[in-house]
Amino acid sequence: QVQLVESGGGLVQPGGSLRLSCAASGSFFSINTWGWYRQAPGKERELVAAIARGGSTNYADSVKGRFTISRDNARNTVYLQMNSLKSEDTAVYYCSADLRVGTYWGQGTQVTVSS
Repeated sequence: QVQLVESGGGLVQPGGSLRLSCAASGSFFSINTWGWYRQAPGKERELVAAIARGGSTNYADSVKGRFTISRDNARNTVYLQMNSLKSEDTAVYYCSADLRVGTYWGQGTQVTVSS
């Protein structure tokens, strides 16, 4: 069984920064692709950023230049550095991990951008 535990969410003012972390534990060989998704009230879940095992990344247009995804393979952890946060970034953020046996999800962490 694989578990993903997220941390780092919270309340921040517009223009501020947050760093999300997601750590995987359990029995698995390696994580292929990590992803960060978000879901705002009344909206569908959307991909924010993803990073492959080799380090290649892709971002939603709305976060390019502001968010950075990174991974630590030795720690089975993925990070999302979020800078210049806007009110429209408010959402529940979920991490995902693509393994050979399937895709796993974290429980979600709330990010609220408000003054």
